[in-house]
Amino acid sequence: MPDNFDDSIETKHPESDAPHTHGGSHTGIFAALAIGLVLSLACNAFLWTRSSQADEQIASLKASTEQQMSKLADATTSLLEQRLQGLNDQLSSAMHDTQSSINTAIKNTRSQAQKQSDELRGQLEQEQQQVSGELTQLKDATTSADSKITEVSTDVNGVKSDVTGVKADVASTQAGLDKTGSDLKRVMGDMGVMSGLIATNGKDLEALRALGERNYIEFNINKRQADQKVGNVTLRLKNADPKRNRYTVEILADDQRVEKRDKTVNEPVQFYTSNNRQPYEIVVNQLKKDQITGYLATPKVTIARQ
Repeated sequence: MPDNFDDSIETKHPESDAPHTHGGSHTGIFAALAIGLVLSLACNAFLWTRSSQADEQIASLKASTEQQMSKLADATTSLLEQRLQGLNDQLSSAMHDTQSSINTAIKNTRSQAQKQSDELRGQLEQEQQQVSGELTQLKDATTSADSKITEVSTDVNGVKSDVTGVKADVASTQAGLDKTGSDLKRVMGDMGVMSGLIATNGKDLEALRALGERNYIEFNINKRQADQKVGNVTLRLKNADPKRNRYTVEILADDQRVEKRDKTVNEPVQFYTSNNRQPYEIVVNQLKKDQITGYLATPKVTIARQ
């Protein structure tokens, strides 16, 4: 038993199998390295192929892009040329229309100017004819005037004698007026203002008119009448009493009514208006039943009251 045991031990001794196991390990390593090398070469070949394909794609894309850019540039240039040509055509058309309008305006202006020139020429010819006719008439009138002057010159001496007679008449009339004026009276009016000269009859009134100091407007008013316009005022007779020699009158001036009560004959009845500093005066010379006759005296010069 012990011997078999030893044999078995010798047979299974590790040293007897060691060379065989070491040789198999090296073979596996070499195989793995070979496989890795092949795989590496394969990867490099694949990467080189992909790189070449990528370069080809990039080159193709670059060429395509350049071709498209070239086409786009050509299309843009063509479009710009078309737009520019369109603008040139529009500008040419506008310039043509403008020139046509200018020519039409010039033609119309010339036509109007010619028409106005013709009208002015016609008016000038008419005026020349009229002036020529007036000159002929003036010559005829001058000839007639010369003859009349000759006739008048022969009558000058007679006119001088007539003028002397007229001067004498004027002097006589002036003397009469002076005498009449001296007979006229100045009295105090009902408003306490010294009146102008008072006329008591028609003769005195004519003398006052001849003196020309005031304006004189005669009136004849009946009680049965409505308002009566005298000058720029309105009068209405309210009452006339011949027995008492008194009357009452209503005056409308500047849209205001003023009543003058119990006035007497030849008494200056005074009132003011807005357009004069001097008073107006009413003088009644005759008084009958419901009737008065007299005149209104107003200032010659109008001076507004302040």
